[in-house]
Amino acid sequence: MDTRTRIAWNLRHIRSSKKITQEHLAVDANVDRTAISGIERGEYNPSVELLDRLVAALGVDISELFVNRPDSAPAPDPIKAGRKPK
Repeated sequence: MDTRTRIAWNLRHIRSSKKITQEHLAVDANVDRTAISGIERGEYNPSVELLDRLVAALGVDISELFVNRPDSAPAPDPIKAGRKPK
């Protein structure tokens, strides 16, 4: 698994395990939701600054994005879309 794919899988896994939508994470990290989607699909190469904002919003250490997950690990469950509550 290459690094971009690893970050994509781990970001989606962490976000879905915390039941956070892409929109909520985007608001908390001050980034557009499409950037979150692009990172999770492995189509967008995030900067270190953006990774720092994402892990701060998720409340995890940046090393969590680089954990080597087994190839047999199931894909994270999708989360129902929704806006951040006010």
